[in-house]
Amino acid sequence: MTPRHHAVVRSQRPRHGRAVRRHGVLRGVALVTVAMLVFGVSSAAAVSYTLQSNIKHVDISALVPTVSTAPTVADPTDPNAGQAVNILLLGSDERDGENAEIGGEASGMRSDTAIVLHISADRTRVEAISIPRDSLVKIPSCIMSDGSTTKAQSSAMFNNAFATGWDNGGDMASAAACAINTVQVNTGLTINHFVVVDFAGFQKMIDTIGGVPICITSDMSDEYTGLDLKAGLQTLNGTQALQFARARHVSGTDGSDITRIAHQQQLLAAVVQQVLSKNVLTNAGELISFASAVSSSLTMDDGLSLSTLTGLAYGLKGISGANITFMTIPWTTAPNDKNRVVWSDEATTIWANMVADQPIVATEAPAATTTEPAAPTTTDATTTAPTTESTPSPTTTKTAGKDAMSADDLTSSTTCSA
Repeated sequence: MTPRHHAVVRSQRPRHGRAVRRHGVLRGVALVTVAMLVFGVSSAAAVSYTLQSNIKHVDISALVPTVSTAPTVADPTDPNAGQAVNILLLGSDERDGENAEIGGEASGMRSDTAIVLHISADRTRVEAISIPRDSLVKIPSCIMSDGSTTKAQSSAMFNNAFATGWDNGGDMASAAACAINTVQVNTGLTINHFVVVDFAGFQKMIDTIGGVPICITSDMSDEYTGLDLKAGLQTLNGTQALQFARARHVSGTDGSDITRIAHQQQLLAAVVQQVLSKNVLTNAGELISFASAVSSSLTMDDGLSLSTLTGLAYGLKGISGANITFMTIPWTTAPNDKNRVVWSDEATTIWANMVADQPIVATEAPAATTTEPAAPTTTDATTTAPTTESTPSPTTTKTAGKDAMSADDLTSSTTCSA
């Protein structure tokens, strides 16, 4: 039986020349973390040089008007001070030859995971919205780097946008630009920058920080990726982390892209927590190694310069895991295809909040206490035992990959044993 939102049927997939998946977005948030760490060590110059020399930049200003060259502003500390910033995080999965070890060999340049990263103007919030690859959306006519244009599509899978740009333009600039234009048309957002990352760099990054502790609530295995984990608190190495990020054919799940997004969000949060909890902040050697592993796997627009990154990082230096929110854009099964999804009415509100630089979901203030405490009563100590307040047992009310959750929520390991 075909599971809901299963992988795209071969005949329906776009034709590609090289392979790209967006599970590399895990490195995207880590990039901001790396920039934050630059300010925590005395060897910032060495780290800056490593980042600057490793990162690949492409110019897409002619293909996406909102993505421009590095801004010239009066405040060099944060070129975007006082402005919200939206970054589209994409991941490249080149599964040709030796890169086919996890997931099997496949040709083509496609992108199966995308995250819109919103950094609030006051730098108190970071919100990461995952877009399912199987979402049916409008793909506009896109300009390629050679000046040609593609045909608009009224209802196509979201990941077709990146593939369309690559197939017709033949380069990263065309692919990223078409994905950005598609996000803007369907959300009303202005995307200021993009980051594309690859699998090889992701594995190196995880190994550089000594692995990532993560709570595995039940045994997990996936024959497609080679994932084989036992329940409990596990520390994943680079290969295992990549297998976990790509796994969707896990026993007990529906085999959907939504399941895989949940894994990615859990791993993203765990990576952030691991980096912030280690001595990367104070150990220059660890910082340079980590920066090198992350930056060597990155391609981004010209406007996302080192000064822009470090400016954003400086503004976010005090942010906590509780203010980093992950969620998947609300969706429902497509009426005419059970293997595709469409965004629900709730998605419109989520995007509108992000456009307005408001929290994507409303936070409930704790209820005020209006009842006066009861007066103590006299009891017979020989017959009445003292009472103690009962502590309510914690209950799971949120689902990773669906509900809005903070980095702290996603990395809780209270239900795990070592």
